[in-house]
Amino acid sequence: MNNLESFIDVQQLLKQFGIFVYIGHRESDILLMEEEVKELYQNGLVSLETYKQALLILRSEKSSS
Repeated sequence: MNNLESFIDVQQLLKQFGIFVYIGHRESDILLMEEEVKELYQNGLVSLETYKQALLILRSEKSSS
């Protein structure tokens, strides 16, 4: 999945790997999602492009909340 355009797309990406993030605090959810995406990349499960797109989306989401 390389066409990440929104926060929902990042959630769907994580869901493909059985990762569901909901702590109940928006900023904490975003930080945990960043860590999960990083782990997926480090373990070779997502491409560098997908990793970068996901981080940009999550950081943008964090700055707008």
